[in-house]
Amino acid sequence: MSATVSGDSLPVSGSFEAQPLIELEAGGVHYTLLGTAHVSRKSAEAVRDIIAERDFDAVAVELDPHRHKALMEPQAWREVDLFQILREGKAGVLAANLALGAYQRRLAEQFGIEPGAELKAACVGAMDRQRRVWLIDRDVGLTLRRAYAAVGFWDKMSIVGGLIASSVSSDEISEQEIEKLKQGDILESTFDEFARTSGPLHGALIAERDRYMAARLRQEARPGERVLAVVGAGHLAGLERALRDAALEPLAVLSELRKPPPPSPWPKLIGYLVIAILLGGFAYAFSQGVDVGRDLLSFYVLATGGLAALGALAAGGHPLSALAGFLSAPLTVLHPALASGMFSAGTEVWLRKPRVSDFEALRDDLTQWTGWWRNRVARTLLVFFLTNLATGIGVYLTGFELFRRLG
Repeated sequence: MSATVSGDSLPVSGSFEAQPLIELEAGGVHYTLLGTAHVSRKSAEAVRDIIAERDFDAVAVELDPHRHKALMEPQAWREVDLFQILREGKAGVLAANLALGAYQRRLAEQFGIEPGAELKAACVGAMDRQRRVWLIDRDVGLTLRRAYAAVGFWDKMSIVGGLIASSVSSDEISEQEIEKLKQGDILESTFDEFARTSGPLHGALIAERDRYMAARLRQEARPGERVLAVVGAGHLAGLERALRDAALEPLAVLSELRKPPPPSPWPKLIGYLVIAILLGGFAYAFSQGVDVGRDLLSFYVLATGGLAALGALAAGGHPLSALAGFLSAPLTVLHPALASGMFSAGTEVWLRKPRVSDFEALRDDLTQWTGWWRNRVARTLLVFFLTNLATGIGVYLTGFELFRRLG
Protein backbone atom coordinates (compact mmCIF):
# COMPACT_ATOMS: atom_id res chain seq x y z
CA MET A 1 0.00 0.00 0.00
CA SER A 2 1.42 3.36 -0.95
CA ALA A 3 0.74 6.65 0.73
CA THR A 4 1.29 10.28 -0.12
CA VAL A 5 1.02 13.41 1.96
CA SER A 6 -0.89 16.24 0.33
CA GLY A 7 -0.87 19.12 2.81
CA ASP A 8 -2.30 21.60 0.30
CA SER A 9 -5.00 19.34 -1.13
CA LEU A 10 -7.74 20.96 0.96
CA PRO A 11 -8.18 24.54 2.16
CA VAL A 12 -7.29 25.05 5.79
CA SER A 13 -9.45 27.50 7.71
CA GLY A 14 -11.23 27.97 11.01
CA SER A 15 -9.75 27.57 14.47
CA PHE A 16 -7.91 24.42 13.37
CA GLU A 17 -5.71 26.30 10.90
CA ALA A 18 -2.94 26.70 13.48
CA GLN A 19 -3.26 23.15 14.84
CA PRO A 20 -0.94 20.26 13.89
CA LEU A 21 -2.63 18.78 10.81
CA ILE A 22 -1.63 16.16 8.25
CA GLU A 23 -3.55 15.23 5.10
CA LEU A 24 -2.67 11.69 4.06
CA GLU A 25 -3.76 9.43 1.19
CA ALA A 26 -3.26 5.74 1.94
CA GLY A 27 -4.85 2.73 0.27
CA GLY A 28 -7.45 4.85 -1.44
CA VAL A 29 -8.54 6.42 1.86
CA HIS A 30 -8.13 10.12 2.62
CA TYR A 31 -7.05 10.60 6.23
CA THR A 32 -7.07 13.94 8.01
CA LEU A 33 -4.90 13.59 11.12
CA LEU A 34 -5.60 16.35 13.63
CA GLY A 35 -3.13 16.70 16.51
CA THR A 36 -4.45 17.86 19.87
CA ALA A 37 -3.58 18.33 23.52
CA HIS A 38 -5.93 16.39 25.76
CA VAL A 39 -6.48 19.33 28.10
CA SER A 40 -6.79 22.28 25.74
CA ARG A 41 -9.65 24.62 24.96
CA LYS A 42 -8.11 25.41 21.56
CA SER A 43 -8.00 21.73 20.66
CA ALA A 44 -11.66 21.24 21.51
CA GLU A 45 -12.62 24.27 19.41
CA ALA A 46 -10.50 23.01 16.51
CA VAL A 47 -12.24 19.62 16.56
CA ARG A 48 -15.70 21.17 16.56
CA ASP A 49 -14.79 23.53 13.71
CA ILE A 50 -13.20 20.96 11.42
CA ILE A 51 -16.17 18.59 11.78
CA ALA A 52 -18.53 21.47 11.06
CA GLU A 53 -16.61 22.71 8.01
CA ARG A 54 -15.63 19.43 6.36
CA ASP A 55 -17.51 16.30 5.42
CA PHE A 56 -16.11 13.02 6.74
CA ASP A 57 -17.42 9.48 6.46
CA ALA A 58 -16.06 8.55 9.89
CA VAL A 59 -14.30 10.09 12.88
CA ALA A 60 -11.60 8.12 14.70
CA VAL A 61 -10.55 9.06 18.22
CA GLU A 62 -7.63 8.18 20.47
CA LEU A 63 -9.81 6.21 22.90
CA ASP A 64 -10.38 2.60 23.88
CA PRO A 65 -13.87 1.33 24.82
CA HIS A 66 -13.32 1.74 28.58
CA ARG A 67 -12.03 5.33 28.31
CA HIS A 68 -14.79 6.16 25.84
CA LYS A 69 -17.43 4.96 28.28
CA ALA A 70 -15.85 6.90 31.13
CA LEU A 71 -15.73 10.05 28.98
CA MET A 72 -19.26 9.81 27.60
CA GLU A 73 -20.86 8.31 30.72
CA PRO A 74 -19.16 9.81 33.81
CA GLN A 75 -21.59 7.92 36.03
CA ALA A 76 -20.06 4.65 34.81
CA TRP A 77 -17.66 4.86 37.79
CA ARG A 78 -20.60 3.73 39.92
CA GLU A 79 -20.45 0.32 38.22
CA VAL A 80 -16.88 -0.42 39.38
CA ASP A 81 -16.77 -3.65 41.40
CA LEU A 82 -13.85 -3.25 43.80
CA PHE A 83 -14.20 -6.83 45.04
CA GLN A 84 -13.74 -8.15 41.52
CA ILE A 85 -10.82 -5.81 40.82
CA LEU A 86 -9.01 -6.98 43.97
CA ARG A 87 -9.80 -10.63 43.23
CA GLU A 88 -8.49 -10.39 39.66
CA GLY A 89 -5.28 -8.65 40.72
CA LYS A 90 -6.09 -5.44 38.82
CA ALA A 91 -5.71 -3.03 41.73
CA GLY A 92 -2.44 -1.70 40.30
CA VAL A 93 -3.97 -1.01 36.88
CA LEU A 94 -6.92 0.79 38.49
CA ALA A 95 -4.59 2.89 40.65
CA ALA A 96 -2.50 3.85 37.60
CA ASN A 97 -5.61 4.86 35.68
CA LEU A 98 -6.78 6.97 38.61
CA ALA A 99 -3.37 8.66 38.89
CA LEU A 100 -3.39 9.54 35.17
CA GLY A 101 -6.94 10.82 35.50
CA ALA A 102 -5.95 12.96 38.47
CA TYR A 103 -3.08 14.47 36.45
CA GLN A 104 -5.43 15.48 33.64
CA ARG A 105 -8.03 16.68 36.13
CA ARG A 106 -5.49 18.92 37.88
CA LEU A 107 -4.58 20.55 34.57
CA ALA A 108 -8.23 20.93 33.62
CA GLU A 109 -9.10 22.74 36.86
CA GLN A 110 -6.68 25.53 35.93
CA PHE A 111 -8.38 26.27 32.62
CA GLY A 112 -12.02 25.27 33.13
CA ILE A 113 -12.10 22.48 30.54
CA GLU A 114 -12.71 18.78 31.10
CA PRO A 115 -9.91 16.28 30.33
CA GLY A 116 -10.45 14.79 26.89
CA ALA A 117 -12.91 17.54 25.87
CA GLU A 118 -11.63 17.46 22.30
CA LEU A 119 -12.20 13.69 22.07
CA LYS A 120 -15.70 14.07 23.47
CA ALA A 121 -16.33 16.90 20.98
CA ALA A 122 -15.23 14.58 18.16
CA CYS A 123 -17.60 11.80 19.30
CA VAL A 124 -20.54 14.17 19.78
CA GLY A 125 -19.91 15.97 16.49
CA ALA A 126 -19.75 12.69 14.57
CA MET A 127 -22.94 11.37 16.17
CA ASP A 128 -24.78 14.63 15.52
CA ARG A 129 -23.96 14.25 11.83
CA GLN A 130 -24.72 10.51 11.90
CA ARG A 131 -21.15 9.58 11.11
CA ARG A 132 -19.37 6.50 12.39
CA VAL A 133 -17.11 6.80 15.45
CA TRP A 134 -14.08 4.53 15.63
CA LEU A 135 -12.25 3.88 18.91
CA ILE A 136 -8.72 3.22 17.73
CA ASP A 137 -6.47 3.33 20.81
CA ARG A 138 -5.22 0.32 22.77
CA ASP A 139 -6.51 -0.35 26.27
CA VAL A 140 -4.50 1.91 28.60
CA GLY A 141 -4.17 -0.87 31.19
CA LEU A 142 -2.51 -3.14 28.64
CA THR A 143 -0.26 -0.28 27.51
CA LEU A 144 0.91 0.36 31.08
CA ARG A 145 1.50 -3.36 31.69
CA ARG A 146 3.59 -3.64 28.53
CA ALA A 147 5.52 -0.48 29.47
CA TYR A 148 6.12 -1.78 32.99
CA ALA A 149 7.35 -5.15 31.68
CA ALA A 150 9.64 -3.54 29.10
CA VAL A 151 11.97 -1.84 31.58
CA GLY A 152 14.24 -2.82 34.46
CA PHE A 153 13.65 -2.56 38.20
CA TRP A 154 14.83 1.03 38.70
CA ASP A 155 12.94 2.17 35.63
CA LYS A 156 9.85 0.49 37.06
CA MET A 157 10.31 2.58 40.19
CA SER A 158 10.53 5.67 38.00
CA ILE A 159 7.20 4.77 36.38
CA VAL A 160 5.53 4.41 39.78
CA GLY A 161 7.16 7.63 40.98
CA GLY A 162 6.05 9.49 37.86
CA LEU A 163 2.46 8.38 38.35
CA ILE A 164 2.45 9.41 42.02
CA ALA A 165 4.14 12.74 41.40
CA SER A 166 1.88 13.65 38.49
CA SER A 167 -1.27 12.96 40.48
CA VAL A 168 -0.42 14.99 43.58
CA SER A 169 1.88 17.78 42.39
CA SER A 170 0.54 21.24 43.17
CA ASP A 171 2.65 23.05 40.54
CA GLU A 172 0.60 25.15 38.16
CA ILE A 173 1.16 24.91 34.43
CA SER A 174 0.74 27.86 32.07
CA GLU A 175 -1.65 27.69 29.14
CA GLN A 176 1.36 28.03 26.84
CA GLU A 177 2.83 24.88 28.39
CA ILE A 178 -0.50 23.12 27.93
CA GLU A 179 -0.34 23.92 24.24
CA LYS A 180 3.19 22.48 24.19
CA LEU A 181 1.63 19.13 25.10
CA LYS A 182 0.67 19.05 21.43
CA GLN A 183 4.31 18.21 20.82
CA GLY A 184 3.96 15.09 22.96
CA ASP A 185 1.46 12.68 24.51
CA ILE A 186 -0.37 12.64 27.84
CA LEU A 187 1.25 9.36 28.92
CA GLU A 188 4.70 10.49 27.81
CA SER A 189 4.33 13.86 29.53
CA THR A 190 3.35 12.11 32.76
CA PHE A 191 6.81 10.56 32.94
CA ASP A 192 8.53 13.68 31.56
CA GLU A 193 12.19 13.28 30.59
CA PHE A 194 12.29 9.59 31.52
CA ALA A 195 9.83 8.68 28.77
CA ARG A 196 11.90 10.50 26.18
CA THR A 197 15.21 8.94 27.20
CA SER A 198 14.02 5.37 27.78
CA GLY A 199 13.66 3.55 24.46
CA PRO A 200 11.61 0.61 25.80
CA LEU A 201 9.23 2.87 27.71
CA HIS A 202 8.78 5.25 24.79
CA GLY A 203 8.18 2.24 22.54
CA ALA A 204 5.34 0.89 24.67
CA LEU A 205 3.75 4.26 25.46
CA ILE A 206 4.04 5.91 22.06
CA ALA A 207 5.48 3.88 19.15
CA GLU A 208 3.38 0.76 19.74
CA ARG A 209 0.23 2.83 19.98
CA ASP A 210 1.12 4.63 16.73
CA ARG A 211 1.23 1.24 14.99
CA TYR A 212 -1.90 0.06 16.79
CA MET A 213 -3.96 3.10 15.82
CA ALA A 214 -2.76 2.91 12.22
CA ALA A 215 -3.78 -0.75 12.07
CA ARG A 216 -7.22 0.09 13.50
CA LEU A 217 -7.67 2.81 10.87
CA ARG A 218 -6.71 0.42 8.09
CA GLN A 219 -9.00 -2.23 9.56
CA GLU A 220 -12.05 0.05 9.55
CA ALA A 221 -11.57 2.30 6.51
CA ARG A 222 -12.69 1.48 2.99
CA PRO A 223 -11.33 2.90 -0.31
CA GLY A 224 -12.92 6.18 -1.23
CA GLU A 225 -13.75 7.20 2.35
CA ARG A 226 -12.67 10.38 4.07
CA VAL A 227 -11.66 9.85 7.70
CA LEU A 228 -10.82 12.33 10.45
CA ALA A 229 -8.50 10.98 13.15
CA VAL A 230 -8.27 13.04 16.35
CA VAL A 231 -5.14 12.04 18.29
CA GLY A 232 -2.54 13.54 20.60
CA ALA A 233 -0.17 15.49 18.40
CA GLY A 234 2.77 13.44 19.62
CA HIS A 235 1.34 10.57 17.60
CA LEU A 236 1.06 12.39 14.27
CA ALA A 237 4.50 11.57 12.85
CA GLY A 238 4.42 7.96 14.00
CA LEU A 239 0.86 7.47 12.80
CA GLU A 240 1.77 8.85 9.39
CA ARG A 241 4.80 6.52 9.14
CA ALA A 242 2.71 3.52 10.18
CA LEU A 243 0.06 4.29 7.56
CA ARG A 244 2.79 4.62 4.92
CA ASP A 245 4.47 1.35 5.94
CA ALA A 246 1.56 -1.06 5.60
CA ALA A 247 3.45 -4.26 4.85
CA LEU A 248 1.57 -6.35 7.44
CA GLU A 249 -2.15 -6.98 7.51
CA PRO A 250 -3.98 -4.98 10.21
CA LEU A 251 -5.12 -8.10 12.06
CA ALA A 252 -1.54 -9.35 12.31
CA VAL A 253 -0.38 -6.03 13.79
CA LEU A 254 -3.29 -5.88 16.24
CA SER A 255 -2.76 -9.48 17.32
CA GLU A 256 0.89 -8.76 18.11
CA LEU A 257 0.20 -5.53 20.00
CA ARG A 258 -2.73 -6.93 22.00
CA LYS A 259 -0.62 -9.62 23.63
CA PRO A 260 -0.16 -9.10 27.36
CA PRO A 261 3.48 -9.11 28.44
CA PRO A 262 4.73 -12.57 29.38
CA PRO A 263 4.73 -13.00 33.16
CA SER A 264 8.14 -12.62 34.70
CA PRO A 265 9.31 -15.82 36.42
CA TRP A 266 11.18 -13.86 39.09
CA PRO A 267 8.29 -12.94 41.42
CA LYS A 268 7.21 -16.59 41.70
CA LEU A 269 10.78 -17.83 42.03
CA ILE A 270 11.51 -15.27 44.75
CA GLY A 271 8.23 -16.14 46.46
CA TYR A 272 9.03 -19.86 46.51
CA LEU A 273 12.57 -19.10 47.68
CA VAL A 274 11.22 -17.01 50.58
CA ILE A 275 8.82 -19.79 51.54
CA ALA A 276 11.62 -22.37 51.40
CA ILE A 277 13.90 -20.22 53.55
CA LEU A 278 11.18 -19.57 56.11
CA LEU A 279 10.04 -23.18 56.39
CA GLY A 280 13.62 -24.40 56.46
CA GLY A 281 14.49 -21.83 59.11
CA PHE A 282 11.52 -22.78 61.28
CA ALA A 283 12.36 -26.47 60.95
CA TYR A 284 15.97 -25.85 61.93
CA ALA A 285 14.93 -23.57 64.81
CA PHE A 286 12.63 -26.23 66.27
CA SER A 287 15.39 -28.80 65.87
CA GLN A 288 17.48 -26.60 68.18
CA GLY A 289 14.75 -26.62 70.78
CA VAL A 290 11.05 -25.94 71.15
CA ASP A 291 11.70 -22.59 72.81
CA VAL A 292 13.97 -21.47 69.97
CA GLY A 293 11.43 -22.48 67.36
CA ARG A 294 8.51 -20.94 69.24
CA ASP A 295 10.34 -17.63 69.69
CA LEU A 296 11.18 -17.41 65.99
CA LEU A 297 7.64 -18.32 64.97
CA SER A 298 6.22 -15.71 67.35
CA PHE A 299 8.56 -13.08 65.91
CA TYR A 300 7.39 -13.98 62.39
CA VAL A 301 3.69 -13.74 63.29
CA LEU A 302 4.12 -10.41 65.07
CA ALA A 303 6.38 -8.95 62.38
CA THR A 304 4.23 -9.87 59.38
CA GLY A 305 0.82 -9.60 61.05
CA GLY A 306 1.63 -6.58 63.19
CA LEU A 307 3.13 -4.58 60.34
CA ALA A 308 0.27 -5.59 58.01
CA ALA A 309 -2.18 -4.22 60.56
CA LEU A 310 -0.17 -1.01 60.88
CA GLY A 311 -0.11 -0.68 57.09
CA ALA A 312 -3.89 -0.95 56.92
CA LEU A 313 -4.29 1.60 59.71
CA ALA A 314 -1.79 3.97 58.04
CA ALA A 315 -4.03 3.85 54.95
CA GLY A 316 -6.99 4.90 57.09
CA GLY A 317 -8.49 1.42 57.16
CA HIS A 318 -11.12 0.24 59.62
CA PRO A 319 -9.77 -1.54 62.75
CA LEU A 320 -11.39 -4.76 61.50
CA SER A 321 -9.56 -4.34 58.17
CA ALA A 322 -6.33 -4.08 60.16
CA LEU A 323 -7.34 -7.23 62.08
CA ALA A 324 -7.95 -9.04 58.79
CA GLY A 325 -4.46 -8.02 57.68
CA PHE A 326 -2.97 -9.22 60.98
CA LEU A 327 -4.64 -12.63 60.79
CA SER A 328 -4.00 -13.24 57.10
CA ALA A 329 -0.44 -11.97 56.69
CA PRO A 330 1.43 -14.88 58.33
CA LEU A 331 -0.55 -17.35 56.20
CA THR A 332 -0.59 -15.52 52.86
CA VAL A 333 3.20 -15.19 52.90
CA LEU A 334 3.30 -18.99 52.62
CA HIS A 335 0.93 -19.02 49.64
CA PRO A 336 2.26 -17.30 46.45
CA ALA A 337 -1.23 -16.77 45.01
CA LEU A 338 -2.57 -14.88 48.03
CA ALA A 339 -1.83 -11.47 49.50
CA SER A 340 -2.73 -10.02 52.87
CA GLY A 341 -3.88 -6.84 51.14
CA MET A 342 -6.67 -8.79 49.46
CA PHE A 343 -8.13 -9.64 52.86
CA SER A 344 -7.70 -6.24 54.48
CA ALA A 345 -8.99 -4.36 51.42
CA GLY A 346 -11.83 -6.84 50.99
CA THR A 347 -12.84 -6.27 54.60
CA GLU A 348 -12.60 -2.51 54.04
CA VAL A 349 -15.00 -2.70 51.06
CA TRP A 350 -17.39 -4.85 53.08
CA LEU A 351 -17.39 -2.51 56.09
CA ARG A 352 -17.19 0.79 54.22
CA LYS A 353 -18.83 0.14 50.89
CA PRO A 354 -18.07 3.09 48.57
CA ARG A 355 -21.02 5.43 48.08
CA VAL A 356 -22.19 6.94 44.82
CA SER A 357 -20.74 10.25 45.99
CA ASP A 358 -17.29 8.64 46.38
CA PHE A 359 -17.28 7.57 42.73
CA GLU A 360 -18.58 10.96 41.61
CA ALA A 361 -15.89 12.81 43.58
CA LEU A 362 -13.10 10.36 42.81
CA ARG A 363 -11.25 12.30 40.12
CA ASP A 364 -11.46 15.55 42.04
CA ASP A 365 -10.37 13.97 45.34
CA LEU A 366 -7.28 12.38 43.82
CA THR A 367 -5.78 15.73 42.84
CA GLN A 368 -4.82 16.15 46.52
CA TRP A 369 -2.84 13.91 48.87
CA THR A 370 -5.63 13.92 51.44
CA GLY A 371 -8.15 12.76 48.85
CA TRP A 372 -6.57 9.31 48.75
CA TRP A 373 -7.49 8.87 52.41
CA ARG A 374 -10.82 10.72 52.30
CA ASN A 375 -12.36 8.93 49.31
CA ARG A 376 -13.54 5.39 50.10
CA VAL A 377 -12.59 4.00 46.69
CA ALA A 378 -9.04 5.38 46.81
CA ARG A 379 -8.66 4.47 50.49
CA THR A 380 -9.48 0.84 49.71
CA LEU A 381 -6.63 0.77 47.19
CA LEU A 382 -4.30 2.34 49.77
CA VAL A 383 -5.28 -0.32 52.30
CA PHE A 384 -4.45 -2.99 49.70
CA PHE A 385 -1.03 -1.58 48.80
CA LEU A 386 0.16 -0.52 52.26
CA THR A 387 -0.91 -3.81 53.85
CA ASN A 388 1.07 -5.74 51.25
CA LEU A 389 4.07 -3.43 51.56
CA ALA A 390 4.13 -3.71 55.34
CA THR A 391 3.78 -7.51 55.16
CA GLY A 392 6.79 -7.65 52.87
CA ILE A 393 8.82 -5.60 55.34
CA GLY A 394 7.81 -8.06 58.07
CA VAL A 395 9.08 -10.97 55.96
CA TYR A 396 12.47 -9.34 55.48
CA LEU A 397 12.72 -8.53 59.20
CA THR A 398 11.99 -12.18 59.94
CA GLY A 399 14.75 -13.20 57.57
CA PHE A 400 17.24 -10.95 59.33
CA GLU A 401 16.12 -12.30 62.71
CA LEU A 402 16.40 -15.87 61.43
CA PHE A 403 20.02 -15.45 60.34
CA ARG A 404 20.85 -13.50 63.51
CA ARG A 405 19.54 -16.23 65.80
CA LEU A 406 20.83 -19.20 63.83
CA GLY A 407 24.04 -17.67 62.55
